Amino acid sequence: MAAVAAINPYLKALNCEVMSISTDSVYSHKVFKETSPSLKKVNFPMVSDRTHKISRAYRVLDENSGAAVRASVFIDPNGIISAKLIYPGEVGRNLHEHVRIMQGIQYAQQTGQGVPANWKPGQPGIIRDPNLIGKI
Repeated sequence: MAAVAAINPYLKALNCEVMSISTDSVYSHKVFKETSPSLKKVNFPMVSDRTHKISRAYRVLDENSGAAVRASVFIDPNGIISAKLIYPGEVGRNLHEHVRIMQGIQYAQQTGQGVPANWKPGQPGIIRDPNLIGKI
């Protein structure tokens, strides 16, 4: 979570809000934040999902363990999930990709264009018109 805190300023600049949600209790969150040097840097809400309501709704709950899998969910201002990344337990998140996803989603909203693979801000988008498939 400390790494997420490090990119939070970039996400805030994109008018995004970050929160962590886990099936741990609020008491666990409090202890982790008070005792972990890296978690002391967390500057966003840590939400407890002890009832599993959120994890089930986002389809990230491992019913066998009772814990959410490592996932990142991107929700637009209308409450619609626009992207969701699920990570294997042994693989950490690519947080630069989180920023790029938000930039790409916002670019698409502003221009009506899609973004190609490996797109970076400042590069052109793709006109999304089925009539142009194979012609451009």
